[in-house]
Amino acid sequence: MSLNEKTHIGEVVLNVENLKDMKQFYQTIIGMDIKTETSSAVSFGAKEDETILLTLQSVPAGDVDVRSTGLYHLALLLPTRQDLGEMLYHILVSGYPLTGASDHGYSEALYLDDPEGNGIEIYWDKPKTDWDIRADGQIAGVTEPMDAEGVIAEAKKAFSGLPVGSFMGHVHLFVADLDRTEAFYKNLVGFDLKFDFGAQAKFFAAGEYHHQIGANTWAGKGIPAAEKGTRGLAYYTIVVPVKEDFTRIQATLDEQQYAYQLDEAANVLSLEDPNGITLKIVQG
Repeated sequence: MSLNEKTHIGEVVLNVENLKDMKQFYQTIIGMDIKTETSSAVSFGAKEDETILLTLQSVPAGDVDVRSTGLYHLALLLPTRQDLGEMLYHILVSGYPLTGASDHGYSEALYLDDPEGNGIEIYWDKPKTDWDIRADGQIAGVTEPMDAEGVIAEAKKAFSGLPVGSFMGHVHLFVADLDRTEAFYKNLVGFDLKFDFGAQAKFFAAGEYHHQIGANTWAGKGIPAAEKGTRGLAYYTIVVPVKEDFTRIQATLDEQQYAYQLDEAANVLSLEDPNGITLKIVQG
């Protein structure tokens, strides 16, 4: 049984070592709006919207050179190409380095790393009529240079923050084993496999979308899970809008004797995928 097409990624939570510098980056470079703040955590979203998209939580400094499973990038989806143009111009003027700018066929995307090395994609989706949707439901992507001049030409005004209507479009993960990852996200959770890069990467989504979860082995096959409480991805959330889907996922986990914790009051399932990456499935 496939997930309802309105299923989406909700929030990404990052463990950070320098909360002050990371807060400044996400405020000034990405243009995110602070929604809540304490001495040890800051939560952000788009302007004029109280939905939390990203939380930074402070952790002690540790060993940063260990290759492990976790976040390849979080991906903020902007409403329009104009928004992407205004964001691109703002980042270029700020002098903060981009790591890439690509045309994926179904989207145009900017790439950069935050000050602690977490990957960020900022993108907009092209109209679905431009997507390469195959007869079997797979949605093929490409990686070509982005028409940066064309994107900047769409800008109409100065950047004034992450625009209203932006949300967490997807997360892309470093994983240890692609087959086990597919079995989890497809068979247990209920996402559809949208594109298969064989031994390199797989992309999963609910409904007719290119991907809400990406998984790759580019950091190495069989790499260990990150130590809990260390810098990087703490967890991310999958928002399941239909109660029947939430109930079905829980029943499947029970049937497969897959470990999870249930917060009945909040309707949240907390668990780890086969790569040791923590996620929370939220009914909402």
